[in-house]
Amino acid sequence: MVIGVSEVVYLPIPKGMNAIISLCHFCEVHGPQVLFCTQPRHPLERTTSTDSDDTVTGGRFGRSSSITNEPTTPTSATPKNDFCGVCPGKDGPIFFGNDQQGHVLSYTFHINDSQARGFSQRYSILVVMMDKIYLLNSWPFLVPHLKTVIEHITKKTHVVYEREKAKMPHPPPQASRWSKPARSLMDLTEDRNIFKTLHLSFVWILKACGNRITETLLEGPPTEDSIIDMEKQEETEEGFCLIFSKKVNVEEVEESAANKEDTSENLDVEEGEGPIISNIRQLMKILDEDKFHVLAHHVVIGNQIIVRSCLKSVVKSVLSVLKSLLPKGCCRVIPYSHVYEESWKCNFLGLAPEVDLPMHIMSDETFVLVEVSLDEPKPTDTQLEEDTDKLLKRLLFNLASPRKLPDKAPSALSKMELALQNQDLTDTVVEHYLICLKEEWMNKVKVRFKFTKAGGNRSEEDTNKLLQVIGAKEEDTPLLKFWMQGLSLQYRNHILTTSKSAR
Repeated sequence: MVIGVSEVVYLPIPKGMNAIISLCHFCEVHGPQVLFCTQPRHPLERTTSTDSDDTVTGGRFGRSSSITNEPTTPTSATPKNDFCGVCPGKDGPIFFGNDQQGHVLSYTFHINDSQARGFSQRYSILVVMMDKIYLLNSWPFLVPHLKTVIEHITKKTHVVYEREKAKMPHPPPQASRWSKPARSLMDLTEDRNIFKTLHLSFVWILKACGNRITETLLEGPPTEDSIIDMEKQEETEEGFCLIFSKKVNVEEVEESAANKEDTSENLDVEEGEGPIISNIRQLMKILDEDKFHVLAHHVVIGNQIIVRSCLKSVVKSVLSVLKSLLPKGCCRVIPYSHVYEESWKCNFLGLAPEVDLPMHIMSDETFVLVEVSLDEPKPTDTQLEEDTDKLLKRLLFNLASPRKLPDKAPSALSKMELALQNQDLTDTVVEHYLICLKEEWMNKVKVRFKFTKAGGNRSEEDTNKLLQVIGAKEEDTPLLKFWMQGLSLQYRNHILTTSKSAR
């Protein structure tokens, strides 16, 4: 009996892994056999089959080949060496292959069969693809899911095996059992849809595995911000992915702060509503250039920015746009909290209006407190939704700080302000200019980091000479020191490792 392709469900695989998953059986008489396989079908492929069930137009689909009811003897035209190998006497995953014929992740398993020699049959699920690195990096994902599929099969066969064993207390002679043809997986599981179920499982695995690893086309060397993004997205899968044990998890810090928010009903209704400041240029216009200069100066040299208001949307949007002045690695944000958080946890902190700063913070910490309020009368719910532009004009900002800023602002900030003030530049152009400017200064930071960490003790004279070489001035020193926090762990580890080996 042959179960044709027309009996197999086709499912779209929008972003399928470019691999083949197959179910294999090992017979002591016939050797290894591929029973059926599932693979992605790409849009450019054209089918020549006249079977209407096998004709697909558009999209990517999971495709299954024919499934035989029992293993067939290989013909003389097919060399036996072309069939997949097994791991005799051992269940579990193995890896083998080469660049010419492909690489294989094979998960071998056995199932109970009361009529088979040794009361078991041996199967394996193979994942075959040409990309060795992709397959190895997918190992931590593929192995657990293949194991789940295998457990589903073995549980079904075990039920059938126990029932047959109970009906047959005296098994027939060994020769009699061995002379019978091998039973199919449908008979062993008593599930006529077992191959459809396997096909659906294989389709999901191909789709999910394809979605979890993506390629990014880089038009040049990656920026520090892009490396920081990649470091945050890396998964801790032992053996194949890089693990950073000392990385600060910003999401956990934000979640922790969110958990501390109370749900008291005495907060004003404006807490969850209000206008939103969309970009850094709009913030400068609302603040006026003098206040913006003071606030931005605090930002770029790493002082803690505390925005306190009952207008939660304003607080969050102010902190969000201020982040555009810094490299991503320098931004640690707690968007809205009902308790004060220390500066080592966050340099951007949003607070509810009832939160007072601790006394020791007021005297010892370097921060700027931004109080945001609305002039009277308080807006109604309808006004909050409809008159956003009017509400932005009614916002009042009051800045206070216990510490005096340096007399001169860093050069990078001056260039940022010039771009923001230039009305001939669109918001998009300004956004890209800030990205380029930050990367330019991150390159200076890299040089200074390597100079200080890799070269041992440096004199003040040597440091001043370096600043001249990289085009920085004395007033840029606070910025350079703070922006070192924005360096990726890859770069830090590379410099520290190279410096140790050079000594």
